[in-house]
Amino acid sequence: MSDRMPPRPTSSDEGWQAWPGQRLGLPQSGPRSIGRLGRRIAALVIDWAIAYVIGLAFFSADGLATLGVFAVMQIVLLITAGGGVGHLILRLRVVPMAGGYIGFWRPVVRTLLICIVIPAVVWDADERGLHDRLAGTVLVRV
Repeated sequence: MSDRMPPRPTSSDEGWQAWPGQRLGLPQSGPRSIGRLGRRIAALVIDWAIAYVIGLAFFSADGLATLGVFAVMQIVLLITAGGGVGHLILRLRVVPMAGGYIGFWRPVVRTLLICIVIPAVVWDADERGLHDRLAGTVLVRV
């Protein structure tokens, strides 16, 4: 038995990268780097809390109404501001992988997939949720 460690994979090895987003051409930290899990969860909590308060005020905290408020907030704010209130507070933005304007369909697809939860909790080595992969978006730091 050898005491030698196997060689560390290099960034050219298939599937290995030194940081999330490296293979997408994104920096390790700072602006345009991948929005990490802690910030994403905090942003979601902020957005859900706002939707809950609005749902409580206008719909007696009905679950589906609150989910509807959350969805409308996400779609409108993604199109107009590049992210929900939580994203904006935590200096995150949702951008299309191809660059340019996010458009209408990407926020709708992304939000509907978040609302059914499963795609949002399945992510890849770049820490992109399935909802972002299917919508062709990435959540980055500003």
